[in-house]
Amino acid sequence: MDIQAPANIQSYMQNVGRQARAASRAMAKASTGAKNAALNAIADAIVRDAAKLLAANSRDMEQARADGLEPAMLDRLQLTDKTIATMAQGLREMVALPDPIGNMGDFKYRPSGIQVGKMRVPLGVIGIIYEARPNVTADAAGLCIKSGNATILRGGREAFHCNQAIAACVKEGLAAAGLPETAVQIIETPDRAAVGELITMSEFVDVIVPRGGKGLIERISRDARVPVIKHLDGICHVYIDDEADPAKAIRIADNAKTHRYAPCNTMETLLVNENVAELILPEIAAIYRKKGVEMRGCAATQAILKDAIAATEEDWRTEYLAPIIAIRVVGDIDQAMDHINTYGSHHTDAIVTENYTKARQFLREVDSASVMVNASTRFADGFEYGLGAEIGISTDKIHARGPVGLEGLTSEKWIVLGDGEVRV
Repeated sequence: MDIQAPANIQSYMQNVGRQARAASRAMAKASTGAKNAALNAIADAIVRDAAKLLAANSRDMEQARADGLEPAMLDRLQLTDKTIATMAQGLREMVALPDPIGNMGDFKYRPSGIQVGKMRVPLGVIGIIYEARPNVTADAAGLCIKSGNATILRGGREAFHCNQAIAACVKEGLAAAGLPETAVQIIETPDRAAVGELITMSEFVDVIVPRGGKGLIERISRDARVPVIKHLDGICHVYIDDEADPAKAIRIADNAKTHRYAPCNTMETLLVNENVAELILPEIAAIYRKKGVEMRGCAATQAILKDAIAATEEDWRTEYLAPIIAIRVVGDIDQAMDHINTYGSHHTDAIVTENYTKARQFLREVDSASVMVNASTRFADGFEYGLGAEIGISTDKIHARGPVGLEGLTSEKWIVLGDGEVRV
């Protein structure tokens, strides 16, 4: 399966767009049964072809290492038996989710006699641009199918062979359910010009979802002529309050940082109340040392942890995606929230406390897409939120925020029910 660029990128992308627009009309009226049948068939094909997917991924990994991809990217690119099983499980969980399309509600009688309400409808054609993660191919395809959308997927060059292998399973599932195979199209060229075309085809594409590095997302946000659902950084925090349960605090601070280093919901800055810093920080630091995590701290942190490197202003603004953590000792919850709202990326932030009033204050005043009490930031994920999977994380405030699942891929239209009423 070699990488071959079409002779004319613009013509190729226009054809992909036309096919997607036509398929979107068929998907908008597809029955729940047909969509669920497609998802089950795709899941079956992925499980059946696990060996093929691993072989394709191995080919991609070999090339990625030769190209010198950084560890965080290699981690995202790697497929295992577990991640393949998770892809299939995510698709089957989408089958169990209620179909949002066609739902009507919020009806109100008006003085004129008409009833006014809303109906949930698909967005239409969704373009998704992503790097490294081959599981996005299955997750995005499944969510778009269940939400009645067509999608154009443009994965990164580093995952080309694996993405194409997963795409074959998707096409098989769509065909088995009697749905158009063009409802999910994978761009078959790594040429960056394809991205330039995709994000400007407003006549064919209704929304763009970028998943990747900051450079990719900044470029798409700058150049797109189509609405974008995005987040730039995952600078996530855990604040350990002076009324925290120490055992919970240590467990959460460990998991939020070391469960995996590459995901955007990994904690990058740990904030600890000064009243418990000398009690809790040494125990947390012992875990980090054992796992090879470099600690960068404020002066108060360095006074407690002698091996902590002095943190700079830039450390508070950095998404490391690596075994590095910034640690700051704060005076109280207000200082912690001020730090989060100043340096954070509005992605995911957590407080560890047994004080209900403080927990409520944190939930209310921290301006992030996901705000948590006594839980690891690693839970900020569509699968963990019961969405089946996610199309991405949005830190925008308009349309969708946080993990974007089925409902985030839909819109609403006003509907009016009458019985011959006319306006006077």
